Amino acid sequence: MNIYFAGSIRAGREDVGLYGQLIKKLKQYGPVLTEHVGDPKITIEGEGYDAEGDKKVWIKDMAFMKQAEALVAEITIASLGVGYEIAKAEEKGIPILCLFRPGSGKKVSGLIRGCPNATTIEYETIAEAEKIIEKFFKTI
Repeated sequence: MNIYFAGSIRAGREDVGLYGQLIKKLKQYGPVLTEHVGDPKITIEGEGYDAEGDKKVWIKDMAFMKQAEALVAEITIASLGVGYEIAKAEEKGIPILCLFRPGSGKKVSGLIRGCPNATTIEYETIAEAEKIIEKFFKTI
C-alpha cells in the first residue's frame, strides 16, 4: 500500500525527529512516498523557496498523491500544506489518519477534526502513535 505521510515543513521543523519515527513505523505497511518529510536535512526553506521551486514541490507532491492509497498526517504543528494534502486525500477518497498531541497546548482545526472521512486521534508518546497506526492499517 502506497502511503502519503504529511507533516510540517515550512510551518516549523520542531517535530522532524518524530516524523522520522512515524515514517519508520509506516514503512511496515508499504512504501512511504513522502519519506523526505522526516529528513532532518530539510529545513523550513523546504526544497526551493521561490516560485519555480514551489511549483516543483507542488508537481512532485501531487504526483505522490495520485499514487497514494492512504494518508497519515501528524497535525500538531498547524501547516497550510498539510491541510491542503488532507483535503486532496479526502477528495480522492482514500483513508486518512491524523495524529495530534494535545499536550502541545495547540488546537486542531475544526475542518480537520470535523471531516467525516478523516480519523483524528490524540496521542502523547511514540508508542501510543505506533499502536494507533497499527489499528488504522488493520481497519483499511
